[in-house]
Amino acid sequence: MNTPLQAEIDSPCCDHSPPTPEPSSTKSSKPDGPATAYRIATMDCSAEESEIRRALEPIPGIRSLSFRLSARMLLIHAPVDVLPSALAAIRKIGFDPQEVRNQSNNTSTSGEHNSSNHGHNFSGGIGRLTLALVLAFCAEGLSFFSPDTLFWQAAGMAIAAIGIGLAGIDTYTKGFFALRHGRLNINALMSVAVTGAFLIGQWAEAAMVMALYAIAELIEARAVDRARHAIEGLLDLAPQIAETRQADGTWHMMAAKDVSIGTIVRLKPGERVALDGIITAGTSTINQAPVTGESIPVEKTIGDPVFAGTINASGSVQFSVTAIASDSTLTRIIHAVEQAQGSRAPTQRFVDRFAAIYTPIVFIIALAVALGGPLVFDWTWLQAVYKALVLLVIACPCALVISTPVTVVSGLAAAARLGILIKGGTYLEDARKLRAIALDKTGTITLGKPKLIEWKMIDPRFSTQQVATIAASLASHSDHPVSNAIAAGLQLTAHDIDDVEALVGRGIKGSVAGVSYVLANHRLIEERAQCSPELEAVLHQHEQAGRTVTLLACDEAVLAVFAVADTIKASAQAAIAELKSLGVTPVMLTGDNKATAQSISHQAGIDDVRSELLPQDKLIAIQEMQQHYGRTGMTGDGINDAPALAQADIGFAMGAAGTDIAREAADIIVMNDDLHSIAKTVRLSQKTHTVLWQNIALAIGIKVVFFYLAVFQDASMWMAVFADMGASLLVVANGLRLLRTRV
Repeated sequence: MNTPLQAEIDSPCCDHSPPTPEPSSTKSSKPDGPATAYRIATMDCSAEESEIRRALEPIPGIRSLSFRLSARMLLIHAPVDVLPSALAAIRKIGFDPQEVRNQSNNTSTSGEHNSSNHGHNFSGGIGRLTLALVLAFCAEGLSFFSPDTLFWQAAGMAIAAIGIGLAGIDTYTKGFFALRHGRLNINALMSVAVTGAFLIGQWAEAAMVMALYAIAELIEARAVDRARHAIEGLLDLAPQIAETRQADGTWHMMAAKDVSIGTIVRLKPGERVALDGIITAGTSTINQAPVTGESIPVEKTIGDPVFAGTINASGSVQFSVTAIASDSTLTRIIHAVEQAQGSRAPTQRFVDRFAAIYTPIVFIIALAVALGGPLVFDWTWLQAVYKALVLLVIACPCALVISTPVTVVSGLAAAARLGILIKGGTYLEDARKLRAIALDKTGTITLGKPKLIEWKMIDPRFSTQQVATIAASLASHSDHPVSNAIAAGLQLTAHDIDDVEALVGRGIKGSVAGVSYVLANHRLIEERAQCSPELEAVLHQHEQAGRTVTLLACDEAVLAVFAVADTIKASAQAAIAELKSLGVTPVMLTGDNKATAQSISHQAGIDDVRSELLPQDKLIAIQEMQQHYGRTGMTGDGINDAPALAQADIGFAMGAAGTDIAREAADIIVMNDDLHSIAKTVRLSQKTHTVLWQNIALAIGIKVVFFYLAVFQDASMWMAVFADMGASLLVVANGLRLLRTRV
């Protein structure tokens, strides 16, 4: 399970030499110490990342490498004295790393995405490529209509050469470095094909092919950027300014990036939240869809969290800032998606291996066509060479290589928009293979907060109001969760209590108007010899239902019974049924007693229940499930769930309520704590898998058709470049459909 994540892609034109094996990483792994950051302007895609990894592998002292392809960033985790050797190795293979100052490991690189540092600068490149295309048309015109004289031939060749130079400068530069190091990538193939066509007299066609190829590459890169940057649009949701309270009590607008932790921010109805915080005054309804994916606005009051980028639908509130702008939940989500895009998923690794074999084979076939065609098919040497050059253009593996990253990146972005933070393409691809899912009870199936379910008068000598007031007053003097649930459930004003005494492990004691009362558990009432057969029957009924029973008693008798329980989430039963419909078996794991576990599982619709488990028992349970069911997921939110989350094939953490340890150990974080998100993840994984193989079939199928046309029919270089461009745009468009998917 601990495989690298999905590679992020920028340029469709990549090196396809055999990929370097990537080191496995633990789920809870973090970057290995401080890193030095470098920007490499020509590091376009995951294949070039592999090339850099291979170059740095022999250098001792490098602890790890972190790539952020979307920002052209490389972070080298190594001692300072190792860096010169590392930089020399990178420059030797044709890249120029430039050190970036003040680049933190933990800072999202999204800021760089929005700058103009893209390797395929659209505004700068389109003018040059338009001119190249015009020159290519002029060369074609001269080729068809000019007199067949040396002057016009030379003029046409000169115009074509200028057009090729304008359109192909990047291609030739990278192609030269690839050939120099014995690599056959698309830049090398195009460089050889266009140069060969020019030399055999097809100079006009060579110019047109290079211009069309460069324009197609630019369009593809922009389309792929849409997938890579789909999640970054969320950053624009957070306002750049916030209304903050000053030391003198006045309110002033200031830049959100300058607001420090602890500052009080005022939020008016209709405004977007600029920073993460905790509400200190007021109540409102917040639309949290951009962060958690919740479609229904959430009621917020004092003590509740608010997230940057969410919308204040009603009410004016004030909140205390809990994180600076660069460390908000929204920014961390975007950064996590970027990190998830940074390594290869299984299908991507398969495609890379296939492309590494495919490209050299096609080059060999093209060479065989050029040399053997005249001998076998009675072609002229020029015809054979031309067909071979057409094959090289058709051989471009762009569509095949793009087919997987753009699809997985779109799936990751679609998941993030649903409030599902997937830490890598590996887990997005593998979620469809889950056959069982272990569910922690508290906080996952249930709300995780005790609630007063029912209370009943036992002694009719007291009025209901009197008993409820005494119970609420005693409960308000205790910080125990059960007492808090009773106080909240009764919703009565607490009265003064005299002689308050906490009875450790049993309850609380106090006096009202000189009469002593206890709010206690079953054990203390038994010790006081106040249990009767009738009372025991009532208590047994509640305990069988998994409820915690608390009793109010005076010295003479038990006055009332209060039943408190952790209730299941409203969506739990439907979510469990949804998992079953997908062929995933739900299993509940809990440390609670058997009666409570059986009660909750019955309500949720879970048949397989395992109770009274310690953290190590949950770990063992996951191992048993993996043997019995196959691939197993684990969903939890607490520290005691972390070992099981790490052991599971895929770990889901309930993000909003979960602990940091659980979120760190998990592979997928459910931001809105909704169990429906697990089924959504499985369905999204299924859709992603379908689109992945649709794209691979499209890319390979189109290549096969044009291979046949190139060898046995009349296929021109024009047709080849259009076929390659069409296939690439088809797979990109198909992959981008996942951004609009509904699960």
